[in-house]
Amino acid sequence: MHAVGGRGTAEPMSDFKDHFSSTATGYAAHRPVYPRAVAEALAERSPGRGLAWDAGCGSGQLSVVLGEVFGEVAATDASAAQIAAATPHPHVRYTVAPAERSGLPGGSVDCAVAAQAAHWFDLDAYYREVRRVGRPGALVALVTYAVMQVDPAVEDVVAHFYWKTLEGHWPAERRLVEEGYRSLPFPFDPVEAPPLALEHRWSAEQLLGYVGTWSAVQSLRKAGRGSELERFGQEVRKAWGDPATPRIIRWPLSLRLGRVTSRAA
Repeated sequence: MHAVGGRGTAEPMSDFKDHFSSTATGYAAHRPVYPRAVAEALAERSPGRGLAWDAGCGSGQLSVVLGEVFGEVAATDASAAQIAAATPHPHVRYTVAPAERSGLPGGSVDCAVAAQAAHWFDLDAYYREVRRVGRPGALVALVTYAVMQVDPAVEDVVAHFYWKTLEGHWPAERRLVEEGYRSLPFPFDPVEAPPLALEHRWSAEQLLGYVGTWSAVQSLRKAGRGSELERFGQEVRKAWGDPATPRIIRWPLSLRLGRVTSRAA
């Protein structure tokens, strides 16, 4: 088994769709961290708590939480910039590796999870890798969240920006997130998922920092329309009131859980 608590490298995929390396520092600072309840729910449905594999881990928003529940966490991402910005944890080893070729030993994983990442994968290849590395009865989990919920006045501003201003700038894969991964093929014996959500108390600037990590916002900037992002920020601050006043931001989670019943050759 790989040692934990450090960083490593593996051969990345040449066709990796990299929407986030350029904003890796902002991603690490502003993406919401998952509640421990997510890790507990996954662990309770796994055959053991020895090793969890977090594929497409980004900068570790779920990895560090899994590290509180599982003995070891192998956190992989195809983006070296994301791994470089990842949050350290004594039970987590970060490695630059594609989800389709993790480098993990066969039959070693209790829980294979991809959070806010599966829509970027070559799913057939990823599922083969899950079967290869999963131990008998291992849990496979696809986790995602879409549009945030906040006070109605602010939410109206966010919704207009998300659906109207950014129209045409979202990658096609974003539709899969909005559907809660319901349309993704999922060839595993289903496991019932509990209702869970992300929830944080944020200031207006924290919310705007998060929005700045969206892939569609990067596209908007590249198109020379950064002034529309600035206008959005002004509208959010106006709707917010005192920008330092924290407000509850909530993202309902969609989980597709399954059981690995066979391993790839």
